[in-house]
Amino acid sequence: MTMSQPVDSAVSAVRTYIEQHRAAFLDDLAEWLRIPSVSAQPDHGPDVRRSADWLAAKLKETGFPTAEVWETPGAPAVFAEWPAEDPTAPTVLVYGHHDVQPAAREDGWNSDPFEPVVRDNRLYARGAADDKGQVLFHALGVRAHLAATGRTAPAVNLKLLIEGEEESGSPHFRALVEEHTHRLAADAVIVSDTSMWDENTPTVCTGMRGLAECEIRLYGPDQDIHSGAFGGAVPNPATAVARLVAALHDEHARVTVPGFYDGIVELTGRERELFAELPFDEEQWLHTAKSHATHGESGHTTLERIWARPTAEVNGIGGGYQGPGSKTIIPSSAMVKLSFRLVAGQDPDHIEKAVRTWATEQVPAGIRHEITFSPATRPCLTPLDHPALQSVVRALGRAFESSVRFTREGGSGPAADLQDVLGAPVLFLGISVPSDGWHAPNEKVELELLLKGVEASAYLWGDLAEHWSHAP
Repeated sequence: MTMSQPVDSAVSAVRTYIEQHRAAFLDDLAEWLRIPSVSAQPDHGPDVRRSADWLAAKLKETGFPTAEVWETPGAPAVFAEWPAEDPTAPTVLVYGHHDVQPAAREDGWNSDPFEPVVRDNRLYARGAADDKGQVLFHALGVRAHLAATGRTAPAVNLKLLIEGEEESGSPHFRALVEEHTHRLAADAVIVSDTSMWDENTPTVCTGMRGLAECEIRLYGPDQDIHSGAFGGAVPNPATAVARLVAALHDEHARVTVPGFYDGIVELTGRERELFAELPFDEEQWLHTAKSHATHGESGHTTLERIWARPTAEVNGIGGGYQGPGSKTIIPSSAMVKLSFRLVAGQDPDHIEKAVRTWATEQVPAGIRHEITFSPATRPCLTPLDHPALQSVVRALGRAFESSVRFTREGGSGPAADLQDVLGAPVLFLGISVPSDGWHAPNEKVELELLLKGVEASAYLWGDLAEHWSHAP
């Protein structure tokens, strides 16, 4: 990749600044990682608050004129803002989270999960990659951006929203965003709670699937009854639930719920080509999945199935006698838990109505049913040609001195709420890799990749200001 002299000078200035401040940055990160901000465990509530206070103070120290701890009915979030000198500059909101998964030495850690250690240029600690390391690289990144450009404020209006309950399902996040919509208003959202394909393949994620979940309960006789005296003459809810599950897909593994595929944004030929360019090893993927064969919707590759196609999965099923030996009954009830991963163009409310109608039609006479849906998460997708996405790609490419490829996430997250409430595209800038072990013992972050994240962040704000005028 050839670059003009001014670009070379900018890269040199950014890298010099990062190297000069590397040790202090890693000391700060280690200090933050020592705070066991486990949102899922009530005993750690004070630690989650201490983590929020620590981050707000550090962002103030970084130079953000505004850094506040925002209360929720659960754990606190952190909001920071640093306006650009140019009032027409685009506004960018960075999302991440400061809470972490539970961790204990006896889980299989080689060292105390909340006492960071560096081994082989890797920093081991709970939260090193998910997500404190990827949040904090923006603090050093914006300072490197200022140092390299001579600015006293970022080239964009820069905002941060760092959640405190992501690892607990973000139960209060959407309400928080709705409450502070005016202050969070942005032209683009950058999510730094994501990963790259691997250590040697820098990638940018362009979307995440949404999620709708439900539980269906079927009721037959008012109590368990004798299968000899009544079997074959009254409907069996366990049989009904099995038939309902069997009817969920056709022979091509397509979901049979009428209207399920309404409005979906189909993959373009170019997107399919880009997925195919990734160094995907299906056998290795199956090993990671602890599975023995691939399966899914006909006409699509494995990556397409998990990134760009909607799904229906049975998460749990039960009914009747489950103990040792036999108990010859017709059970009084049965149940199934279903989850639907949704792609761009699908509306969770439409999916809920479609599933309710479909289930009602599947249940035989004499069986009563109840369906309970959990709050849904919407899908998000940013087009490949979006100017803000192109800025992320250029910034990452400069940092890695490499071409950047594209991925999506098969899972779901609260970033979709930001897109939905704020009406802004969601973009992903992350440097974690699969070997980092999110949620697992011995979570770590590769220090050189972490510093590449700092570097990409330093380039991003100027690129956005240069190539993307303020949205009208």
